[in-house]
Amino acid sequence: MFIDSVELTVTSGKGGAGCVAFRREKFVLNGGPNGGDGGKGGDIYFRCDNNTHTLSHFQKKMHIKADDGSQGEGSNMTGKAGAKKVIIVPPGTQILDADTGEILFDMIKDTQEELFIKGGRGGLGNTHFKSSTNQRPTYAQPGEKGETRTVRLELKLIADVGLVGFPNVGKSTLISTVSNARPEIANYEFTTLTPKLGQVNIGDYESFVMADIPGIIGGASEGKGLGIEFLRHIERTKILLFMIDLASYRDLREQIETLKSEVALFSEKLAQSKYAIALTRADIIDPDKIDDLVEEFLKIVGVEATKNSKLDMDNSMPYFIQPTADETLGYDRKLPYFVIPISSATHRNIEPLKHALFNLVQSNREI
Repeated sequence: MFIDSVELTVTSGKGGAGCVAFRREKFVLNGGPNGGDGGKGGDIYFRCDNNTHTLSHFQKKMHIKADDGSQGEGSNMTGKAGAKKVIIVPPGTQILDADTGEILFDMIKDTQEELFIKGGRGGLGNTHFKSSTNQRPTYAQPGEKGETRTVRLELKLIADVGLVGFPNVGKSTLISTVSNARPEIANYEFTTLTPKLGQVNIGDYESFVMADIPGIIGGASEGKGLGIEFLRHIERTKILLFMIDLASYRDLREQIETLKSEVALFSEKLAQSKYAIALTRADIIDPDKIDDLVEEFLKIVGVEATKNSKLDMDNSMPYFIQPTADETLGYDRKLPYFVIPISSATHRNIEPLKHALFNLVQSNREI
């Protein structure tokens, strides 16, 4: 089961009580106080671990508590400190205050560890309270109570490229074709119920990560469909790949305008991301009509068809591609980086798509 948002109550350990004790040794009369201090309560930490990919292990464990410190002992012996409690979360997890919504920690890097709550201090033993007027103190401090806080954990997958499209547009098929991800694929809408990550390899030493999320429909920002529940997973991605179905009953203009509108309503920052467009299911379009169909779409997004020969990987290429950052014209964020018709079934333009996305990812990493 995929769980991407949970609420937890966490409590640090209580400090151990100080000890009331007196020195008792042979030939030592009226020995003074020697009660030791209580041990410190355990701290609460969050740690990021690449081997964890979901928050599902918190589903039945909603209250997490660190160990209490032990009571002090005679002979000025301090009690054992409570063991710290380390809460393991996957990369991309944000720790938010449940009451205010404030982001407390953003867990991104493997082995990243953050101290959240300190344990209570141990109480002082009676040896600390002796004085010239009170040589036999019978008082020791109780341990300090641990702190309790409620937090919300939200998992936002970290990817270089996020796929955005209507249900059944071919996102799962594409990510299974270009990467090591194996999502469920079927001929009905909302096949994808949980986000998926896949690594796309470019040659032997280069790669980027692609995220597939459930399909988005009109009104998603108001809670319709499934996509809005997972749009937060592509908040971290700086590049979006809009997937438009050439064979859909939905008009091409309706598809791109609805998708861009829903993304903007969800997050204005996300709407400013660099983006590209893949026109899917090109294999079932009449080859004599595909040029006209693509050119019609290019007019909708405000560009002209200019096939680019640089990415001729399989005797085909994008119909439009912007110059990369190291070229003179620069990049216009209002326009797609490229527009390319593809077919995951026949692998048409899959290699040019991978290389064009990688070029865009690389230029973005250099910023």
